[in-house]
Amino acid sequence: MAEIKEIKPVKREEYLLTLHSHIKGLGLDDKGEPLLIGDGLVGQLEARKAAGIVVNLIKEGKMAGKGILFVGPPGTGKTALAVAIARELGEDTPFVSIYGAEIYSSEAKKTEVLMRAVRKAMGVKIREKRTVYEGVVSSIKLAYVRHPFNPYVRVPREARITLETKDDTLTLNVGEEVTSQLTQLRVRKGDHIWIDAETGIVHKVGRVKGIEKAKYYDIEPTYIESEKPSGPVKKEKEIINVFTFNDLDVYIASQRFSITGLFGVEFEREIDEDVRKSVNSQVKKWIDEGKAEILPGVLFIDDAHLLDLEAFSFLTKVLESEFSPILILATNRGVTKIRGTDVEAPHGIPLDLLDRLLLIPVKPYKKEEIREILKIRAFEEGIKLNSEALNKLTELGIQRSLRYAAQLLRPAAVVAKRKGKDEIQADDIDEVSTLFVDTRTSTELMKNYESLFIK
Repeated sequence: MAEIKEIKPVKREEYLLTLHSHIKGLGLDDKGEPLLIGDGLVGQLEARKAAGIVVNLIKEGKMAGKGILFVGPPGTGKTALAVAIARELGEDTPFVSIYGAEIYSSEAKKTEVLMRAVRKAMGVKIREKRTVYEGVVSSIKLAYVRHPFNPYVRVPREARITLETKDDTLTLNVGEEVTSQLTQLRVRKGDHIWIDAETGIVHKVGRVKGIEKAKYYDIEPTYIESEKPSGPVKKEKEIINVFTFNDLDVYIASQRFSITGLFGVEFEREIDEDVRKSVNSQVKKWIDEGKAEILPGVLFIDDAHLLDLEAFSFLTKVLESEFSPILILATNRGVTKIRGTDVEAPHGIPLDLLDRLLLIPVKPYKKEEIREILKIRAFEEGIKLNSEALNKLTELGIQRSLRYAAQLLRPAAVVAKRKGKDEIQADDIDEVSTLFVDTRTSTELMKNYESLFIK
């Protein structure tokens, strides 16, 4: 087996601003009771309480051989709850989200696609000494260029950033990869960060008060308060890197097949089982030597009813394996056929796997919950809207869907800006709701023109 000496961590998906980037946990109090609004989640009190119990079971090592199934209508927060569980387990916890239809690939067997997802959701935490640049951001300037494939989009190309400690100040010129991370992490004046000098990975620690010209707010739920570090900006620091089992699989496979640059591109060929056994042996050796520890992550499979019998059998085997992540499935189906068979089963899942799952129901959101969710989304995306516009969006969320209402935020912001307004008003919501319709309205529209279609 090729010796694993040094691997550069890949970019974390958590850096991206997504529909669930604002979620920091389950929003539970000290007694495990859910707050109406907490950690970015709104409502779904019973489901969140149940998820909190699951987190306790995971931390106590009592979830071996079991998984979770979220059951509920579309747009009720199933993915958000899965993300929240991962956040509760720790910020380094790997989180992998796939759809049931994604495993059917022309390039690899579905069991191989699933195995890669499983290995990506299993982490190895390794401690080591590294050279880093650490300090509080006192100045940051970004240089943008037009996107090479879309001239209407500007992307960050490079940055000039000044870091300071109690004893030192240093200005760094950084390239595109580091600049991209600074943008995705929303790094600004007053943020305490450190940058790995070798890999260029950026880590945001928290927010330091009292930095000149930095803006501060009474409520900043995304950040934690941090103290200004002391000593030089450039220093030796004991850091913890988290690699996934898939990272190690790809590294060993690249050594055997003499393929370079594996962490910049996806490894397309199937990975031999001997490679994975070698990785498992190496990880066990690290653990015995006290250099590493296992970090079980979360594998979330949405639309689980789209999996077939072979995939379900594979997942059952995964739950019984030595190295396995926390398996969370989600579905919006009741009794339906198991894909590829004529057998009907609850949620389209075979009973032998269903018996191993803890089922958690989620319910449609209430009016006030939809309102609060839209307020959170607007805040996260930096969009201002007045109370009348918020009321309009809330009504659209009730009448049509929460997802539809949330999707109108950005188009409405564009319309308001064209009119010279710095906040969205009710007339902007009316305008975009006529330009962009929901699925039900679209279906009704097509029925009206059905006679014009070619038969």
